[in-house]
Amino acid sequence: MEEQKKILCVGLVCLDIINVVDKYPEEDTDSRLAFRLMLIQANINTDCRCLSQRWQRGGNASNSCTVLSLLGAPCAFMGSLSAGPVAENLPDVTAEDFSKVNLSQFRWIHWEGRNADEQVKMIQQVEMHNSRLPQQQRITVSVEIEKIREPLYQLFPHGDVVFVSKDVARHFGFQSAEAALRGFYPRVRQGAVLICAWAEKGASALGPDGFFHSDAFPPPSLVDTLGAGDTFNAAVIYTLSHGGTVQEALTFGCRVAGAKCGFHGYDGIAEKFSNK
Repeated sequence: MEEQKKILCVGLVCLDIINVVDKYPEEDTDSRLAFRLMLIQANINTDCRCLSQRWQRGGNASNSCTVLSLLGAPCAFMGSLSAGPVAENLPDVTAEDFSKVNLSQFRWIHWEGRNADEQVKMIQQVEMHNSRLPQQQRITVSVEIEKIREPLYQLFPHGDVVFVSKDVARHFGFQSAEAALRGFYPRVRQGAVLICAWAEKGASALGPDGFFHSDAFPPPSLVDTLGAGDTFNAAVIYTLSHGGTVQEALTFGCRVAGAKCGFHGYDGIAEKFSNK
């Protein structure tokens, strides 16, 4: 049945080493840089006191797949896994790898922008698969353009839903989500929805039905922002894949991402939002 088809996330899984500190460094300060370095080096001189440390599975696509599962969506992950808890330089998924996937089991495939040349070839495989199916049975494609890398920008015209990050938007000189959406929209395919989250200012979208916006939903206390963007993407995909409107998807994405920032990790999402 169509309802049982899965959402596939393609991209990175990695090990996040998380240090819990007594205060969060201010943006653009030396201690903020040191805070980031602490994710690699457990002992470093900063003005932040490390209270505890934990290891956690991470990576954009992996995190989004985790959140989709916690929300109750049948889902799957495709990426390179190591035999042990730590590994370096794992290869990205190639178009040849992807060609072995049975696409008929999926209703939505999401790509975390990485090796874009290969990912374009993967999406073309999906397009070929879709060309043999009626519209209502076709796989929806979404892509995330998060990092400031020129090769990734070729993904803009290859998604039915395109997520572009605040960092990429600011790199191009845009100072708001709306400005970024209107500036980037000529790059996307006809009929696509372009989405940009802007941290505490919420998130916006532009598509064939116009412009949409949702305010942020900050938690009572900010605890853990790691993976908030991946959580937002997953909640948006979850809503759209269940027939929700763009406005409903933006609002739900901001709600879930905001709640996630109020606790460590992702398990709390199931308690608050799961439809299992």
